[in-house]
Amino acid sequence: MNDDAFLRIADLSVGYGATRVLERLDLAIGKGEFVALLGASGCGKTTLLRAMAGFVAPSTGTVAVDGRDVTLMPPDRRGMALVFQSYALWPHMTVARNIGYGLKLKGLSRAAIDRRVAEIETLLGLEGLGARKPAALSGGQRQRVALGRALAVDPQILLLDEPLSNLDARIRLKVRHEIGALQRRLGITAVIVTHDREEAMAMADRVVIMEAGRIAQQGSPEEVYSRPASSFVAAFMGAENVLALEGQVAGGAVHIAAGRQSSSATLTLDGRLLSSGRLEARFRAEAVEMVAADAQASRAEGLTIAGRVEAASYLGGGWRHSVRVGDQTLFADAARPFDSGAGVELRIPGDKLFLFNLPTSSSAPDATALEAAAELSPAAPRGPVERVLQAS
Repeated sequence: MNDDAFLRIADLSVGYGATRVLERLDLAIGKGEFVALLGASGCGKTTLLRAMAGFVAPSTGTVAVDGRDVTLMPPDRRGMALVFQSYALWPHMTVARNIGYGLKLKGLSRAAIDRRVAEIETLLGLEGLGARKPAALSGGQRQRVALGRALAVDPQILLLDEPLSNLDARIRLKVRHEIGALQRRLGITAVIVTHDREEAMAMADRVVIMEAGRIAQQGSPEEVYSRPASSFVAAFMGAENVLALEGQVAGGAVHIAAGRQSSSATLTLDGRLLSSGRLEARFRAEAVEMVAADAQASRAEGLTIAGRVEAASYLGGGWRHSVRVGDQTLFADAARPFDSGAGVELRIPGDKLFLFNLPTSSSAPDATALEAAAELSPAAPRGPVERVLQAS
C-alpha cells in the first residue's frame, strides 16, 4: 500500500457471529482524495465505512488516520464525520441547531457556533433557512443540512453512506455535482458508499469495487470502466451481455473460433491475461454496432454475431434492442429501431470486448456457460444452449 496514505485500513476483518463480512481487507487513501466504495447489497461496503467511523469493531486489523492508530477509539475522537443514508436530522430542531449540534457538544460558545453555522449555510446555499425545521425542507435541502452538520466540526475525513439514495433522479444529479465540487474546493478526504456506478464514477477520484467482503478491483473511474479485471467487475460496470467462446492464444493475439452464430476473430491481447481454452466474453449494449444482416460495411477488428431482433425500446437518444442469438438474448443499442424479426449482425470492437478465462474442469465450470460455448463453437460438443445473459 501507499506509505503516504492518510487513511489506512490494514488486514481488516469484520464478522457477525459465524458470518464473515470483511476478510483481511487492505485499503490506503491519500489526503484530499475522494474514494467511492462501490458494490451490490451485502458486499461489505457499508460495514467497511462503519468500521472506519468506529461504529463497528473489527475482529482483526487496524484503522489509522495520519499515522495514528484509531482502531480502539470512539467515533467522536477519530476526526471523522459520517453523513447517514437517512440524514438522521433532529426533527424538533431548526436547520441552524442541527448544523451546530456537534459544535455544541464540543463546548463552543454561542457566538462561535452562530458564526460557524452562518459560514456553513452560506457554503451550502442554505441562507434564509436557518429557522426552518427539517419537515419544512425539500429532500435536497435536508441532504445539505446533514452535510453541513458533518462539515461544521471541521472533520479530517468525511464519510458518506449512500447520501443520495433518498433523492429523486433530477435532484440527485444536482446534489452529487455539488458534493463533488465542494470536496474538491475544501480539499477534504472523503469516502462515499454507493451501489450506483454512475454516481461513483461522477464523484470519485478512485473507485473501489467490492465483492463478498474483498476488493475486486480499484482504480480511476476510467480504468475500472475500460479495463475491468474480472468478469464480476465487467458485469457490475455494465457489461451485462455474456458469451462463452473458444480461443487460442498465440503470437500476442487470441484467435476466436467461428461458431454457428459468431464469426472467427483475431484480437490483439493488449494486456489481457488469457490462456487457450474456453473464454467468457462480456460487452456493453452501447458498445455494439448493430447493422442489417445483409449490410456490406467493412469489418474492423472485433467479433461479429448474427441474430434476430425480438423487440426494441426507446431509452432517450437511442434504441435498445433485445436480439435472439441461438437460445440466448443479448442487448444492443442503435440510433434507429430495427423491426421485430429482422436479421441483424452485432459487431463488437476488439477494445470493447472483455475476455476472461472460464474456470477449468477442476474448478467445476458453470454448465450454462459451457453449453453456450458448444453453440457458438463448432469444435465443441453440440447440445441445448441455455441462456447465459446475467443481470449485474
